[in-house]
Amino acid sequence: MSSADAAPQAADAAPPAPPAARADGERVVKCVVWDLDDTLWEGVLLEDREVRLREGAAAVVRELDARGILQSVASKNDHDPAFERLRAFGLDEYFLYPQINWNPKSSSVRAIAESLNIGLDAVAFIDDQRYEREEVAFSLPEVLCIDTAELDRLLDRPELNPRFITEDSKRRRLMYFGDLERRKSEEAFVGPKEEFLATLGMRVEISEAREEDLRRAEELTVRTNQLNSTGRTYSYEELDAFRVSPAHKLLVMSCDDRFGGYGKVGLALVECGAEVWTLKLLLMSCRVMSKGVGTVMLSHVMRSARRAGARLRADFVANDRNRMMFVTYKFAGFKEAEKDGQSYVLESDLTRIPPVPDYLELQAEDGA
Repeated sequence: MSSADAAPQAADAAPPAPPAARADGERVVKCVVWDLDDTLWEGVLLEDREVRLREGAAAVVRELDARGILQSVASKNDHDPAFERLRAFGLDEYFLYPQINWNPKSSSVRAIAESLNIGLDAVAFIDDQRYEREEVAFSLPEVLCIDTAELDRLLDRPELNPRFITEDSKRRRLMYFGDLERRKSEEAFVGPKEEFLATLGMRVEISEAREEDLRRAEELTVRTNQLNSTGRTYSYEELDAFRVSPAHKLLVMSCDDRFGGYGKVGLALVECGAEVWTLKLLLMSCRVMSKGVGTVMLSHVMRSARRAGARLRADFVANDRNRMMFVTYKFAGFKEAEKDGQSYVLESDLTRIPPVPDYLELQAEDGA
């Protein structure tokens, strides 16, 4: 049986992860999807001679962007004239994977979430038409549907007010545009994926978290659902306590390549006992997992534990989103040591540690 086959069958039936939530328990919206006619702008493009931006709408778009909240469009319209209006208003650059077509709005919202690789419970949809909101709410009950009439109060909603705004937050849209360029480059490349990855010039850095990293570290625990080994979120204060604790290591990982920076994309929390180290949390941004970066942080911790002469264990809590993390542990040689419901303790004998891929350069503070 392969390592992937050994993933817990119960994980598929595990309790679903709750909606993305901040460390203080509030829901997190990662993407706002806008309707266009009588929502972003006043008027109906195919009926009115002229449409104009709704008062205050541009300011809302720019403020959401500054907060690190992604945005897109789900509009029933002809694509080219609608996108030309967005360009004329100077707003086209703010919308990722816009869906301007005649499909059901729920289909467009789903396509946007899939393109961004985020959960539907992290999406808010704004539309002036009650029918459209109800169609999305019926088909995609996880999505937060908002009436355009609430636009004046949109920025006050707690779901759209992240606790911290980090440098990575401010650059999030630009990082996604970098991903689009990578995708185009990969689609045009002829040859094995490893050869394409070698053309990126990827550089990965792993370091112990500094105080200035903690806001982004909290954000990572809040925003990362699919590749979070336990599903736990940690507050700034909790992470700071681990950072200064002599019994813990709090590690952050950043990545960049020729298309630009990915920002800080990985986090590991290790409890360091004299004989046993325990990975209490391992998480990775889904934006880098497909680049083969997912095992680099895990391999680094494994090498560090072996040098310290300690056994290495890892906590894992299964839900309906993070099965890939279990597979990652299994491919790295971890085996089940304990199980209680959906909670696992995994262990590695550290005899086989996945190597760093040849196509990337790793820099680590301890030289590992």
